[in-house]
Amino acid sequence: MNPYVLFTDLSCDVDPEILRDWGVSYVSLTHHFVDDPEKEYNNDDYPVKQFYDEMRHGRIAKTSAVAKEVFLEAFKEILDNGSDILYLAFSSGLSSTYANSMLAASELQPLYPDRKILISDTRSASAGMGLLVYIAAEKKKAGESIDALFEYVESQRFHLCHWFTVADLKYLKRGGRVSAAAAFIGGVLSIKPVLHMDDPGHLIPVTKVTGRKNSILKMADKYGELSIDPENGTVFISHGDCVEDAEYLAAVLKERHGVEVKLITYVGGVIGAHSGPGTLALFFIGKER
Repeated sequence: MNPYVLFTDLSCDVDPEILRDWGVSYVSLTHHFVDDPEKEYNNDDYPVKQFYDEMRHGRIAKTSAVAKEVFLEAFKEILDNGSDILYLAFSSGLSSTYANSMLAASELQPLYPDRKILISDTRSASAGMGLLVYIAAEKKKAGESIDALFEYVESQRFHLCHWFTVADLKYLKRGGRVSAAAAFIGGVLSIKPVLHMDDPGHLIPVTKVTGRKNSILKMADKYGELSIDPENGTVFISHGDCVEDAEYLAAVLKERHGVEVKLITYVGGVIGAHSGPGTLALFFIGKER
């Protein structure tokens, strides 16, 4: 049995240093600003707080998937070193990253017939995907085989709950998630959507509440309704430069359920370009999505 490398991409919104501590390799997605399209940034080399400050001042960011050629280079290096690959990929419902990785794998597999390249479409994003990577890394450290871990990830991805809200609907309007009329009325009336990710990996509005605090409390409600282990579950929170709101949500979960949030992290530029400053997201393992 060959050793294997657990691999992901930085749409998981986990700091590269933390991924290295977990023993996880990765590739980066990229973004650029529409007023300066010649400059392309990896999502680990542009200061995330500066990114949100730029957005607040009106700059519009566009994102790009990981190209097939990037996967070819990264995968080939691992295969040449004698290891198999288990890649946990950004949701195919949001990006062509997964499809590009499959193209790379199909080219490389005949050249390395004794190696395994297993790729899971996690149907996840941001720190929800990061949570799945974390659990997988823990199981790998405990000695789980590549095949068993792949089967586990495939089974758990539809129990990985993503609940989030945004501060300004204009970013979701730009991406076609809400209508222009809904965005305008929501801004006037301070109506905040609470959304989740469905099984195909798309972002779906579920309910609307009035006011930021109520949207945060609604996410905490969903944790209580859906978590398979409210007191001891592993919980990640990501935020679009609104750490105080993230800490408030963590405090509400602690008060209601006694659970300690494992990781609070930034929503990176690739996800944040579409959700905007003030995005707040909660991730946990649930009975269903």
